[in-house]
Amino acid sequence: MKKFNFRKVLDGLTASSPSGSSGGGSGGGSGAGGSSVHPGGTAGAAGTPRDEIQETLTSDYFQICKTVRHGFPYLPTALAFDPVQKILAIGTRTGAIRILGRPGVDCYCQHESGAAVLQLQFLINEGALVSASADDALHLWNLRQKRPAILHSLKFNRERITYCHLPFQSKWLYVGTERGNTHIVNIESFILSGYVIMWNKAIELSTKTHPGPVVHLSDSPRDEGKLLIGYENGTVVLWDLRSKRADLRAYYDEAIHSVAWHHEGKQFMCSHSDGSLTLWNLKSPNRPFQTTIPHGKIQRDGKKPESCKPILKVEYKTCKSSEPFVIFSGGLSYDKACRRPSLTIMHGKAITVLEMDHPIVDFLTLCETPYPNEFQEPYAVVVLLEKDLIVVDLTQSNFPIFENPYPIDIHESPVTCTEYFADCPPDLIPVLYSVGAKHKKQGYSNKEWPISGGAWNLGAQTYPEIIITGHADGSVKFWDASAITLQMLYKLKTSKVFEKQKTGEGKATAEIVEEDPFAVQMMYWCPESRIFCVAGVSAYVIVYRFSKHEVNTEISSLEVRLQYEVEDIITPEPEIIPPFPDASSQLPSLKNLSGSTNTVACEGTMKDSIPCLSVKTRPVRMPPGYQADLVIQLVWVDGEPPQQITSLAVNSAYGLVAFGNCNGLAVVDFMQKTVLLSMGTLDLYGSSDPYQRQPRSPRKSKQFAADNFCMRGLSNFYPDLTKRIRTSYQSLTELSDSPVSLELERCKSPTSDHVNGHCTSPTSQSCSSGKRLPSADVSKANRRGPGRPPFRKAQSAACMEISLPVTTEENRENSFSRSRSSSVSSIDRDSKEAITALYFMESFARKNDSAVSSCLWVGTGLGMVLILSLNLPASDDLRQSEPVMVSPSGTVLTLKGPVLTFACLDCMGTLTHPPYEVWRDPHSADDGEKTRKRKLVMHSPSSSQDMGDHQFAVICSEKQAKVFSLPSQTCLYVHNITETSFLLRADVVTLCNSVCLACFCANGHIMTLSLPSLRPLLDINYLPVTDMRIARTFCFTNEGQALYLSSPTEIQRLTYSQEMCDNLQDMLGDLFTPVETPEAQNRGFLKGLFGGSGQAFDREELFGEATAGKASRSLAQHIPGSGGIEGVRGAAGGVIGDLTRARIALDERGQKLGELDERTASMMASAEAFSKHAHEVMLKYKDKKWYQF
Repeated sequence: MKKFNFRKVLDGLTASSPSGSSGGGSGGGSGAGGSSVHPGGTAGAAGTPRDEIQETLTSDYFQICKTVRHGFPYLPTALAFDPVQKILAIGTRTGAIRILGRPGVDCYCQHESGAAVLQLQFLINEGALVSASADDALHLWNLRQKRPAILHSLKFNRERITYCHLPFQSKWLYVGTERGNTHIVNIESFILSGYVIMWNKAIELSTKTHPGPVVHLSDSPRDEGKLLIGYENGTVVLWDLRSKRADLRAYYDEAIHSVAWHHEGKQFMCSHSDGSLTLWNLKSPNRPFQTTIPHGKIQRDGKKPESCKPILKVEYKTCKSSEPFVIFSGGLSYDKACRRPSLTIMHGKAITVLEMDHPIVDFLTLCETPYPNEFQEPYAVVVLLEKDLIVVDLTQSNFPIFENPYPIDIHESPVTCTEYFADCPPDLIPVLYSVGAKHKKQGYSNKEWPISGGAWNLGAQTYPEIIITGHADGSVKFWDASAITLQMLYKLKTSKVFEKQKTGEGKATAEIVEEDPFAVQMMYWCPESRIFCVAGVSAYVIVYRFSKHEVNTEISSLEVRLQYEVEDIITPEPEIIPPFPDASSQLPSLKNLSGSTNTVACEGTMKDSIPCLSVKTRPVRMPPGYQADLVIQLVWVDGEPPQQITSLAVNSAYGLVAFGNCNGLAVVDFMQKTVLLSMGTLDLYGSSDPYQRQPRSPRKSKQFAADNFCMRGLSNFYPDLTKRIRTSYQSLTELSDSPVSLELERCKSPTSDHVNGHCTSPTSQSCSSGKRLPSADVSKANRRGPGRPPFRKAQSAACMEISLPVTTEENRENSFSRSRSSSVSSIDRDSKEAITALYFMESFARKNDSAVSSCLWVGTGLGMVLILSLNLPASDDLRQSEPVMVSPSGTVLTLKGPVLTFACLDCMGTLTHPPYEVWRDPHSADDGEKTRKRKLVMHSPSSSQDMGDHQFAVICSEKQAKVFSLPSQTCLYVHNITETSFLLRADVVTLCNSVCLACFCANGHIMTLSLPSLRPLLDINYLPVTDMRIARTFCFTNEGQALYLSSPTEIQRLTYSQEMCDNLQDMLGDLFTPVETPEAQNRGFLKGLFGGSGQAFDREELFGEATAGKASRSLAQHIPGSGGIEGVRGAAGGVIGDLTRARIALDERGQKLGELDERTASMMASAEAFSKHAHEVMLKYKDKKWYQF
């Protein structure tokens, strides 16, 4: 009698049927999108053991939330610093705020409106922050919780905010507007005061012009009752808040950009649009007593120095023991057009110009005291650049910069691909750090990093995590990502194995490597054996071994011909134009007899057997770390350039590396340095090819344009690279997310097609350049067989780019009408079939196999799965001399959509890892170690006889997932993941000592499926693919973690594990820590008597409702925030959290009791009224008879 698994039935309607199908192939039947299909039929060989597998994962184990964001804030706009808490806040153009403290304290929060942040102001040592955004709203953020939230918002309706100022230890915020008015907001209630300083009251009555927007507000250090207002046109007003009149007015004929006080409150300095600095004395405001143009050339005839670029900001900071510091940005001479952005530090007579790599957004001087009326004693300057953050040490005369502990250089070169490894071997991080630490730069300040606020601890789960990023310049960075931090461990430069390209080598070479020829396209890393492999955009693969010893050696290299030879038989001319051929030597086409005027004339001989790049031939010094073991390059064949690599796999136990592209597959033995296999995809099938591929008529002509031959960086990535970059390189390198650039990008890319109704056809005539783009790929529609239309709502990621969603039918129709013509878009199946996934495994290659053997699983763009048998030498001694045999096994399995990933489970449902060689140093000084045998870990599933003699193969394509039983090749489970979209990424991952399949779909859904039964456990529409970058860089890893590039400069990590979501609060850093506010210095008797106003300034009395009245309701609207109770719910446990929760619960209870009391009183009043009315009625009819009613 067969066991029936009730638990699976109860888990959901998609649970398993006890029987499997006996046939291979697709398994029969296809369900609707997101459904599981379990083919009927007789039970396969794996029927009974399959039912015994107890799957422990349920939907309760899954929940999605963002954990932490790393990297430099994208498009920064504002900067603020709390000098007591020592934390820094950066606002961005996208409405994000990043708050940074000591390493590990890094918080990201976002304005819901997405409006740019104009200005940030800390409530110093209060655990709160005020942000002013471009939609004219003020927001108060509560920082006393690990995830800050908005407590109050105030939206201005009639005026635009231009400047804010919050005096130290004040609860009244001054807000300047574009109309020139100054409003005052109570920070506690976030309500406008009735006190307003109107622009026409501030300026003189005789002035005929509007002074312009408010560009500066600050109270006098000498007297808090005096407010200095700077207007854009050059007017400065010192406003007496008590008497409501102007004490002083100063006029200058150049626009003002910023104003700064001397700490004594007797002088202030202004920076102007002509590059000048003016110093004003309150006693003589008629003209500045000092005017300087620091970078202006002094004229010989004694005239005023020539004008310079505007000084955008100036800070004037005093020191007790030395001259004051005047620090400003901008102000350089116009005649130095090529000069870089700079920060100038004037200290006494010394002027130091610090040149920056990027434009300066803002800067702040960090001072010892928060009090504005004391000697400031500046010790550092924080400079926020467009793409960097630097801190300059002012305490040393050469002004060195501090070494930045934050991972803000992720984007040093644009990120092209990412990989994420959780729970990797614990010895890797210290080893990588030790080899990376030797390359550290010198010359940094020896002081501690000054932004040291907040508190952070490791948290509960501290397994090792490593993130690897590949970059456009060929560099690869390894990052320690343990405990939601990020720290760079080691940087590898893959371009060092190649000769540098000389500009004078002629047009041909220059065109091939026009842009980023070393860009990293794919990476494969085996943490256990420390083998690392990189595939580059110029069609090469480099195998690296790890060594702790420096070595001088020549780099071994191999050249592989991988061209689809059958092409010449099938069609008289090549159907596919290469992504980066050489224009100068490319033949227009030997078989092209049309004489098209657009063809490029033949120059020189046809290229053949030439790689795109030159490997260094001389011995190369390789420092400790990853050292190149072998470089494999695809070569030109008969004038056709090599196609880009679409899949990559390495196995250290077998000593093999496999890679494929749209032409075929290559397998290389990197131990013997020999090519074992170089074969077109069609030849891999042998006689088992399931498709009848028909010859096609040739096109009449082929258009060439010089631009089309150039290798445009990553823009010509072959689209079957589903796990990596699927868009033009423009969006990757340009720091712009504008819809316009994305629209151009869709039309530009030669690897695109129709998705979601956009015209992304490779041969679309509506491209931005107006030229016909080369067909680097043929429409997926062409591969689907007769009867399938060439345009569908959504297409495969393996064949095209992803476009932004479009809902209007009009756009869909327009894009369809612009698609390729019928002559190009024949609907017969294309003869080329890309290799999209590779996997080395100990597996059953054929149906009648009784034991596992070494195999290579191959997945293609047509959803075909082939198994290649690997015949390895029996003993380790023979491995270096005996050849390895690679042969097709004849096994072919099928899925819908291009294959994305493989995995193998043993008969108990446990994930079986591919075999690997235990790492040993290839260049160890110990001779005995050199000669010792390789130690292999085979992970064989049949290590003990009672574990059974079968295994499960998990295969996931862009459309569906299947689980096969091996060796019977029975399809046990099918789950159609999506019908209308396609998967961008799928990974088999471990979670809570079990295993599941994690998928990310182009429609934004993140899904997990149980294994082996493929039950849906999680399906959340979480991350709309609004940007190609997300699609390109998204990856899952073990323990419920994932990441993607949220902007060109930032990595966003997230978790899909309920356990990690629950523990997240313990792992995040605290932004606010209780710190005593420093006491103000004793000013002394005489200074107190003569140095300032003796009258105490009561802002409450002046600005409060009793005196100033209420502001107009139409001027600004108060919006309560969600930060209160939600913040407490998310706060970390502990006495403070519990007390706060208790207080809020009491408040809520009191509120409810109050409401109940009011309701009771209302009911009593109602009852009393009813009683009275009834009594009146009774008296009215008391003496009447019944017939009188």
